Amino acid sequence: MKKNPIPFLRKLGLIEGISFLLLMGVAMPLKYIWGMPTPVKIVGWAHGVLFVSLCVSLLQTMIVAKWSLKRGALIFIAAIVPFGPFLIDRRVKGYEKEFHESRTASPSESPVLR
Repeated sequence: MKKNPIPFLRKLGLIEGISFLLLMGVAMPLKYIWGMPTPVKIVGWAHGVLFVSLCVSLLQTMIVAKWSLKRGALIFIAAIVPFGPFLIDRRVKGYEKEFHESRTASPSESPVLR
């Protein structure tokens, strides 16, 4: 049985969301209001790494959990929208519960065998 990748995806999504808020709410004002470009370079780089990591983790989760393209696209779009990762987290938590239940269901209850 493969390990559940959804908890990692959720945590990474929340961290990526926080990095985006730091970039837009702290680093960008420091650059454009107070002329301090260094925070944008640091936070922007970290946010970029986190975003790419989130995309890779999402792809891995889609494969392991057998998610549809629609579900993956919804989560990807939420990662781009400000506050999106925080708003989509509840839904992803439901997907996590669904994945766990499908893994622990008895073979007679499995939707594959119906």
